[in-house]
Amino acid sequence: MQFSELVDAVRKSPLDVTISEDWGQGRASFGGLMVALQYEAMRAQVSAERALRSLAVTFVGPAEPGVPVSFEVQVLREGKAVSQVLGRALQKGQVVTLVQGSFGAARESVVTVESLPAPQMRAPQECQQLPYIKGITPEFMRHLSMGWAVGALPFSGRGTREMGGWVRLAEEVEAQPLTETHLLAMVDAWPPALLPLLNKPTAGSTLTWTIEFVQPLPKANTLDWCQYLAVIEHARDGYGHVAANLWAPNGELIAISRQTVAVFG
Repeated sequence: MQFSELVDAVRKSPLDVTISEDWGQGRASFGGLMVALQYEAMRAQVSAERALRSLAVTFVGPAEPGVPVSFEVQVLREGKAVSQVLGRALQKGQVVTLVQGSFGAARESVVTVESLPAPQMRAPQECQQLPYIKGITPEFMRHLSMGWAVGALPFSGRGTREMGGWVRLAEEVEAQPLTETHLLAMVDAWPPALLPLLNKPTAGSTLTWTIEFVQPLPKANTLDWCQYLAVIEHARDGYGHVAANLWAPNGELIAISRQTVAVFG
């Protein structure tokens, strides 16, 4: 199923969505897709004037492809400007993904601080493309395009603190306006930045993920390349802490991400 088809499915019936196996990531469904679909269910319960400011995600357990998922939503509080919303993705009666979102309307403020500029990288066409290879790369990689510009590839044993490059959706036949839903999948498409430090294939997974959006989003579409850079801040005892940013095609900062990652090697 294409990304847009799954988004349509959760909009029509959020309590009964089946994710196809081509969105698999090991024994689980791709985490970025799970969060994107949960966000869509949450978005429907909040006024459009209140933009998504942040999501705090806990991946409680793997969501099995091919098994129906229920995306439940609870509005915790509606303030004058901010809505606090809780989303729970359940499968077989068990919570698999937990998402807490903050949606806030714009308001006047004397505080304005410009974001840091995007780093200098080779153009996407000059970067090594990370192809989908059945049985080697995760299944969901057939739906995204990635150009590697910074750092080494996973399991090369040549990693550094930094990893990144370019990313966009690969499947969309017609360009669509880029939304938070697309961006959630694009940011999480990148493997944990710890993996290039390993010299052989090793399992790894995200425990928690916090992502913040710079609003309003710049105008872009799903065929435009966005720039991604992750930095390992600390790693020890099988856990790593990684900060990352995503910039729009025009160089504007668009999302700020932080993950706690577990590696089994």
